[in-house]
Amino acid sequence: MSIFDVGQIRHLINATRYSFQGLRHAWVNEESFRLEVCVLVVALPVGWVLGKSAVERALLMGSCLLVVVVELLNSAIEAAVDRIGTEHHEISGHAKDMGSAAVFCALVLAAAVWLLVLFG
Repeated sequence: MSIFDVGQIRHLINATRYSFQGLRHAWVNEESFRLEVCVLVVALPVGWVLGKSAVERALLMGSCLLVVVVELLNSAIEAAVDRIGTEHHEISGHAKDMGSAAVFCALVLAAAVWLLVLFG
């Protein structure tokens, strides 16, 4: 008896394919995502070099990766809201604003982590 059956393996393969489709869609359609990925590509090796311990490296690198994760969630919220309708609606505006606020909070967190680790 194996740990995974064929259906579970197929599910894992499909989930991975859907994830890459989502990343590709975000890269093609979301300018903010592209910018944040470019920053991430620089920040990951810099965080690795500047971190003095495994915890510092994880904080520096993870805080930047978190920004990208939150940006993907924000983009998903915006896409879902736009799917419902493009006319102005107060609740739709609130949803988009809160998604944007989440990205802002992730950026503030990343900046705070970098400042504290490097200069704290």
